[in-house]
Amino acid sequence: MTATPTPAETPLRTATLRLAVVPTPQPPLSPEPVLRLLVPGAPVPRPRHRPGPRPRDEERDPEHTWSSRADLPDPARTGRQLFVLTLEGLAGLRPLAHVQGLTSVGVHAALTRGRRPRWCAGGTAPVLLGPVHVCEPVDGVAEVSAVARRSGRAHAVAARLEGVDGRWRCTALQVG
Repeated sequence: MTATPTPAETPLRTATLRLAVVPTPQPPLSPEPVLRLLVPGAPVPRPRHRPGPRPRDEERDPEHTWSSRADLPDPARTGRQLFVLTLEGLAGLRPLAHVQGLTSVGVHAALTRGRRPRWCAGGTAPVLLGPVHVCEPVDGVAEVSAVARRSGRAHAVAARLEGVDGRWRCTALQVG
């Protein structure tokens, strides 16, 4: 039988360093990627997000103003409302015009002109929406996602919300 060494008897191991590329939400300031050394067991440093120019400037009207996160309501609640209205509209349970106040002009046009997913349009089973997950990469921008279930199958739903005039507006929507 072998005796296990006590913590005082075990030799100290040196930490191995590994190099990891940390993605940034904005284009890098220089052509070189941002690199950080990570020590195993140490907390991973979060990249600092710098607010940059907002995308899709061509869609907004000049009289609209961007809102910071402090001026906006809870993005999870808005995301849930958006997903429920969109999925019910795609299922034919309500008009898609109900989504118009939450979406940009381009997203609403794509919803009304686009082909409805077969799993949304067909069948009578209810669409069940799971918890809404929120990520806020930049001040005034929220990315929300959830899992929708119908007839025993799961489908991903994701959207990008941007703060405009004190409310969230969906500028990108993906129904999987």
